[in-house]
Amino acid sequence: MPTPAPITRRLATLFAAAGLMACVAINAHAAPLLDSPLHIVVGYAPGGATDRVARVVADKLGAKLGVAVIVDNKPGAGGRLAAQQVKITPANQNVLMLANPAVMVVAPLVFKDNNYDAERDFVPVSHVNDYDFALSVSPTLPVRELSHLLAWMRANPTQANVGVPATGSLPHFFGLMMGEKAKVQTQVIGYRGSAPLLNDLIGGQVPIAVDTEDVVLPQHTAGKLRILALSGAKRSPFAPDIPTFKEAGLDLAATGWNTFFAPTSMPKDKIERLSTAIREVMQDPDTQRKFKDSGMTPVVSTQAQTVAMLKAYRAQWAPVVQKSGYQP
Repeated sequence: MPTPAPITRRLATLFAAAGLMACVAINAHAAPLLDSPLHIVVGYAPGGATDRVARVVADKLGAKLGVAVIVDNKPGAGGRLAAQQVKITPANQNVLMLANPAVMVVAPLVFKDNNYDAERDFVPVSHVNDYDFALSVSPTLPVRELSHLLAWMRANPTQANVGVPATGSLPHFFGLMMGEKAKVQTQVIGYRGSAPLLNDLIGGQVPIAVDTEDVVLPQHTAGKLRILALSGAKRSPFAPDIPTFKEAGLDLAATGWNTFFAPTSMPKDKIERLSTAIREVMQDPDTQRKFKDSGMTPVVSTQAQTVAMLKAYRAQWAPVVQKSGYQP
């Protein structure tokens, strides 16, 4: 028996509505936030801390944006080469740079031919992680507390050399900051990376070193050197037995970070979408676990909070860098 016409019309209407809703749902799910792949430029070779951060975020960000996210390593000039290239990115290209304070705070203060203005040519997008600096001593040095080390440095000014992984690096200026706060003379010796620095520290060729916590902590845990203090405002979750500088008696706190930046050519609405997507990635428990497994503290930050952080950071470090008289 044929179906009555009114029922047929109602069924047709229901099926049409269901089909429309399904199409809308599919399109909404499939619609990417960007119209082409996103490139994350890192100014260092693969394998370093900044590169590891970029790859953890990229792994999650692609699914969030609905496009491929590609990490491009462009090492050279301590990260400045990447900044010079990203600065001139056309507005129709999706490019972010993941950078640290060496590129966006220190370099603009010490290089006259920088070829980029960190504040004018870039827009902060999202601050994603922090890291502490570690003050370590050789096992051959008979000190176990910061106060003892400072007394030894005052008594032995010609021997109180402080090794750092590179001249002009954040550990370099943190070493100078420490010396100024403690009123001790610090002779900073720059190395060509953390590996030779740690070899000399462990072997006793240099008595003191400043480097990042994630680099030094495994050697401390193995008993090959001693970390006397860490630079965070509170104890590190990775080394809760090691005091902060403030706890050890020196009113000093500082951190390093990695932050995403966009070229000023990128439209504002796209920057806002990217900032929101990165913040959501950083809220993901798996992302946070991967950061912590690498010895890095994950940060969930809005764009406004990122801008405020940079302003405060530049205010803290600019006087130290300028007073040092450092010339590349």
